[in-house]
Amino acid sequence: MTDEPVAGVVGPPGDGAGFVAWVRPHLGAMARLAARLAVGADRDDIVQEALARAWAKRAQYDPSRGTPSAWLLAITADQARKAVRRMRAGGASLSVVEDAGPTTRPDLDARMDVEHAIGSLTNRQRLAVDCYYFADLSIADTAAVMGCSEGTVKSTLSDARARLRTLLEVTE
Repeated sequence: MTDEPVAGVVGPPGDGAGFVAWVRPHLGAMARLAARLAVGADRDDIVQEALARAWAKRAQYDPSRGTPSAWLLAITADQARKAVRRMRAGGASLSVVEDAGPTTRPDLDARMDVEHAIGSLTNRQRLAVDCYYFADLSIADTAAVMGCSEGTVKSTLSDARARLRTLLEVTE
């Protein structure tokens, strides 16, 4: 993921092609974050909403407050939260898949345990974990997405790791 300006442009370009080039390097991280934060929602819809919002608010981007990646991911996180609220209000739920038989998959069981443990974190801890570990953001970019200081991100990640260690019974 690159945070270099496109053709010397500091903020998002005002033309469509320039804007597309400016956001293109961040689309993968936006999709990963949308999928992590709004399980069961359509991540592509969330990214599209985030891009429409970013386009509408492109004049408000301030490079002194964070990188393009952090700005776009903060918008994506906001759109993901809205999607989750819409799903809850609409009564949407995830479908339950019937067990196909006695076959067990330790890798799948372990992944489900981790997903369940991450799901039990506070919203703030989950956002920090998703941004830092799954969207591969730096501490500074995670802080920009969360709207807090880098120290708060470090503390939140430390608390989240301690909680996950307890939930997953991992010893160091």
